[in-house]
Amino acid sequence: MAISHSGTGSGTGAGSDPGTGPGAADNAPELIQAVPLRRPGRWIAAAIVIILLFLFLYGAATNSAYDWSTYGHYLFDKRVSKAAGVTLSLTVLAMFFGIVLGVVLAVMRLSPNPVLRYVSFGWLWFFRGTPVYVQLVFWGLLVVIYKQIDLGIPFVHQFAHIDTQNLLTYYWLAVIGLALNESAYMAEIVRAGLTSVDEGQDEAARALGMSWGQTMRRIVLPQAMRVIIPPTGNELISMLKTTSLVTAVPLTTELYSRTRDLAVETFNPIPMLLVASTWYLFFTSILMIGQFYLERYFARGASRKMSVRQLQALADAQGVGNQKGLI
Repeated sequence: MAISHSGTGSGTGAGSDPGTGPGAADNAPELIQAVPLRRPGRWIAAAIVIILLFLFLYGAATNSAYDWSTYGHYLFDKRVSKAAGVTLSLTVLAMFFGIVLGVVLAVMRLSPNPVLRYVSFGWLWFFRGTPVYVQLVFWGLLVVIYKQIDLGIPFVHQFAHIDTQNLLTYYWLAVIGLALNESAYMAEIVRAGLTSVDEGQDEAARALGMSWGQTMRRIVLPQAMRVIIPPTGNELISMLKTTSLVTAVPLTTELYSRTRDLAVETFNPIPMLLVASTWYLFFTSILMIGQFYLERYFARGASRKMSVRQLQALADAQGVGNQKGLI
């Protein structure tokens, strides 16, 4: 049945709000009382983990085999701290040269020149296919395999003769061995980062008149770094721990070798292993914090989810706009 309404009627007109009529309060939906879903399994699992962790810590604190007094005595020993510095310098130098060489190898892999591509692939095939310990042993024997390096015209005349035993120390042989092995992995990481950027980005940059250097610096690299940084951070942390293998060179001045020597002197290896582990964990924690901030820096604009600072800035801007509208 059709109902007609007059313009002056007391009922709800066509232009009136149905939610503001006399019966709006009676027809309003009731508020839903949301009850959080109970998950007893989570609390049980958390309690079990906490109990097991407490039992482990209590057992470690009361176990005399750990010899915590010896651990505290040697933790900041000058010999240990100096060895920790050697380990850190090995990590930094090996990663620096590994990254530089890895970038060159990645560019060679992406080159249209087939010779460069095959040489780069052969490099990656060899250094990723052989254990790093075996490579370090070969680098330690370099002074035996090549006792002298001759510079000059091959098979004609040599201008200079270099004695490898005086030129290369075990420290630099360890740096070279670690860096060359790392370059193979960094090449794939860099190549993956560069190829992750859409080709349209490069085309758009060239359409704007940007040079190749400007395109790489302003367009490609900022986007590729989001892919490159996380695995590079993992490689850096892995390199820190891989330095314990330089005893194959042999180099015995880094952290693990020094604490092992102290363990032989004291006939107590367990606290010396704890000392080495503490220093490794300390350096790893610093590297992880740096990796976190680098990832956050290069991830700006990659996600639509705004950070707390961005939300606060937006709220402040809306508040200022509302105040201006009220004036």
